[in-house]
Amino acid sequence: MDPVGAVVVFIITWWLSFFIVLPIGVKGQFEDGGEVIEGSEEGAPKEPMIRKKAIWATGGAFILTLIAHFIVVPWLAAG
Repeated sequence: MDPVGAVVVFIITWWLSFFIVLPIGVKGQFEDGGEVIEGSEEGAPKEPMIRKKAIWATGGAFILTLIAHFIVVPWLAAG
């Protein structure tokens, strides 16, 4: 797999991984008897943990890109 292809696969798998981990561990403002910030939606996350989820998405994308690499490279060598 050439470097451009690897970057494209990494970007696609990063967004896929990010959207998979995004809802994990999210609690709305209305849960746990919390106070709802005025002017915001009750279901909006109290603590979204975006940085932590971006790190997990990066690790997941790296693993998925490696898997894609080891699938594509032997296939290209055989053809």
